[in-house]
Amino acid sequence: MFPKNRLNPFTLPIYSFASAIALGTVLLHADFSLAQGPISWVDAFFTAVSATCVTGLVVVDTGTFFSPTGQTIILALIQLGGLGIMTYASLIFYLWRRKISLADRVAVGQSLLHDPRFRLGRFLKQMVLVCLLLEAVGAVLLFWADSRGFSPFSALFHSISAFCNAGFSLQSSSLMQWEKHWGVNFIFMFLIILGGLGFSVLLELYGVVFTRKKKGLPAKPLSRKLTWHARIVLRTSVFLILLGAGVILVAEYLLHTGKFSFSETFLSPLFQSVTCRTAGFNTMDIGRMTNISLLFMIFLMFVGGSPGSCAGGIKTTTFRTLTAFCVSKIKGRRQSVAGRFALDEDTLNRALTLTVFAAVIVACAILLLNITELGAIPHDRTRGFFLEIVFEVFSAFGTVGLSTGLTPQLTPYGKIIVAVVMFVGRLGPVLFLSVLQSFQRKEKFSWPEDTLLIG
Repeated sequence: MFPKNRLNPFTLPIYSFASAIALGTVLLHADFSLAQGPISWVDAFFTAVSATCVTGLVVVDTGTFFSPTGQTIILALIQLGGLGIMTYASLIFYLWRRKISLADRVAVGQSLLHDPRFRLGRFLKQMVLVCLLLEAVGAVLLFWADSRGFSPFSALFHSISAFCNAGFSLQSSSLMQWEKHWGVNFIFMFLIILGGLGFSVLLELYGVVFTRKKKGLPAKPLSRKLTWHARIVLRTSVFLILLGAGVILVAEYLLHTGKFSFSETFLSPLFQSVTCRTAGFNTMDIGRMTNISLLFMIFLMFVGGSPGSCAGGIKTTTFRTLTAFCVSKIKGRRQSVAGRFALDEDTLNRALTLTVFAAVIVACAILLLNITELGAIPHDRTRGFFLEIVFEVFSAFGTVGLSTGLTPQLTPYGKIIVAVVMFVGRLGPVLFLSVLQSFQRKEKFSWPEDTLLIG
């Protein structure tokens, strides 16, 4: 038994994810999961972490190295990781009509809605049904769009991988063979965006579309139907997608090749902007992109998706909070305003603390990888590796899965470091709040204040 203070609503998801990773490692190491000979325990562990944390970084080719059984195990880990181990456990208890503890309720609320006050049973049924429906629709659309490129299993695998923002592909070149296929690209973008919005926003959109139609109510403008949180998430997501697409378009086509054709060059930057914030699929060769694109993609990966979604990163709402804070300071405004509300002090503090925490984790991982991969080799012999390491770490922390090709070349120690970063990136906020709360205590006094010279 664990000590009582170790089992709390914030650590339960951590234990659940760790258990799934351990089981996945054992299963992926078994002979029935392999199609091309044995796999090391480190590589099996790395693959299990990447799948459960819906990252998509790979050290072996998923489509050829693993057997259909192994691919099914990876798909199951992706689905479990995407919707959350605690969600599935609570759903099973609910269907069995057992009493769900308050700890389970709060754990699911924190991991999905960031709000522990909700009707668990109704929410879980709606969430699972909507998610499975979207994945099924995505699989059918992919098979219909290109039945030669996607078998039924392949279509289902890629649909779940896209919606869960995992980035695993059965093709060694990811989606590069469909770079100019508008249908396949838009199906993937549709699934990735929905999977990265957050389950609360998804259910809100579902309710807006179907509830009013059922009741025969007249349509209203979307801005009046959605909550403030949903509007912030949608507007920030659209802004980041368009901004990323514009930067990649300029860097890869206008500056790099000097050629521009709307039908050929607009689709790839748009897809890459969507996927590099969370999903990890690619239709462009990441290793051959310009530094401008890679640096901006690092920023997008750090931001990630939205709260309560399959995505990682510091989240779109954190980014919007930080921008509102910066704008307020530039304007000399007392409050930080986002949309039609001002943000409270607690939200600002959590956003700043989470960003600092994330930056420290990323910086430490970059330093450790420089030690394990480059060691004491002089800089003139390691040119070109630093950006690759930085890109890999941000991709792992944001659970994105994009790579310049460095991941398979990592040492065993490097793979373990990246695996830890993926785990922290997926459960970072939960882990951080758990540790933080264990040290927090309310002080019953105030310290004297003074001015410190800054800048």
